[in-house]
Amino acid sequence: MKATAIAHTNIALIKYWGKRDKTLILPANSSLSMTLDQFYTETTVEWSDAFMTDQFTLNGSRIEDTKVTRFLTILRQQFGMTEKAHVTSTNHVPTAAGLASSASAFAALALAASKAAGREDDDETLSRLARLGSGSASRSIFGDFALWQKGTDDTGIDSYAYPVVAPTELDLAMVVAVVDAGPKKIDSRLGMQSTVETSPYFEAWTATAEKDLLTIQDAFKANDFKIIGETVERNALSMHATTMAATPPFSYLKPASFAIMETVHALRENGIEAYFTMDAGPNVKVLCLTKDEQQVQTALASHTDQVYICHPGPKARVIAHD
Repeated sequence: MKATAIAHTNIALIKYWGKRDKTLILPANSSLSMTLDQFYTETTVEWSDAFMTDQFTLNGSRIEDTKVTRFLTILRQQFGMTEKAHVTSTNHVPTAAGLASSASAFAALALAASKAAGREDDDETLSRLARLGSGSASRSIFGDFALWQKGTDDTGIDSYAYPVVAPTELDLAMVVAVVDAGPKKIDSRLGMQSTVETSPYFEAWTATAEKDLLTIQDAFKANDFKIIGETVERNALSMHATTMAATPPFSYLKPASFAIMETVHALRENGIEAYFTMDAGPNVKVLCLTKDEQQVQTALASHTDQVYICHPGPKARVIAHD
């Protein structure tokens, strides 16, 4: 029982930041993301009762990863299986640097594990499964744009992602500037937990994020890129403000991150519609129209030689099965 799947990373335009249930990974607010065509994870899962232990190989190296081990245990419970798994993953994305490698990783793992187990899970079920590995992975099951609804049920049955119709008259691009490809000092889960427990801004954040979600959905329907961009930028800054107000305060951003934000402001002053967003990491992603992507890339290249132009990418898919 073996299968290989590919899932792409996604970048949240309306951020997921904070959990209402750490075990089931239920979010404090709903979120909306864009799946990226350039970054993805390819994962092969083989289940066998001949395996004595689970094994995980990442980018050619055997590693011990408690998150993967925990997730495989959850999948066995969900699938009613006892077999151990050998997992081989290749990340075509910098790992743990705020480029959502965990999203593509656990979405690919959920899909490959399901298929290898002989299941035909629908996307909603896969999204719920992927969520149990990494919250943002629930959105990487889908291509283009996806909304992860926070849900209200304590079991998590109604907390999953679904596709969102893209603006019909806008060709969107996301230009990614990698200012630091190394692992971040503060893990997203720990940073999130600290923010929830200590930041006086957290309650205001969840309310703001829900309003931002409604605003951007309306702007999608109206093909209003200015409102989309302003909402994306404001939402990112609101999220990062919660971390700076935590105890102890912390930030994922670096001086180069702020320098790129200034460059984006300068682009707008020169008539190029571009808007920044940052996740739990220093790298900056700039949302723009495809007609401006080259100019945005050139501007960001003055800060780093790692600048990637991305477009809405495909949904998770199985590429091999036997």
